[in-house]
Amino acid sequence: MDDIDRAILRELQTDGRIPYAELGPKVGLSPSAARQRLQRLIDTKAVQVIGVTDPMAMGGQSMALLGLRVDGDPRAVADELARHREVVYSVLTAGSFDLFTEVVCARPQELLAFINDVVRPVEGVTAVESFPYFGIHTHRFLWEVN
Repeated sequence: MDDIDRAILRELQTDGRIPYAELGPKVGLSPSAARQRLQRLIDTKAVQVIGVTDPMAMGGQSMALLGLRVDGDPRAVADELARHREVVYSVLTAGSFDLFTEVVCARPQELLAFINDVVRPVEGVTAVESFPYFGIHTHRFLWEVN
């Protein structure tokens, strides 16, 4: 990834729908060259251009971060949980928990059922601690592109 690729990413973080006619000149390229550069980043899976929603703003959502302690390989647990649409993301970690998983359900009752009926029975899960969301204070996807 070179300086132009990083400039493209910075622009996309500001406006993911920027037209190539605007993107190219902002990063020192023609629109077609900017399109080709971005396509290469997408093809190599270095970048995904997606729409991001805020489930809490959409109403009727119940979200929680689950801290899981795992006996064995936490990647196997993460793989099993990833099969469920309620799981937004999972992060392998160290410390008090082996795995963090963010879960979105329609109602609190469904969140409780998901934890008790889906997460706890997964082989290797020894403990689950839930951290329900009451609101999302900061939600951004802007990382320094070095």
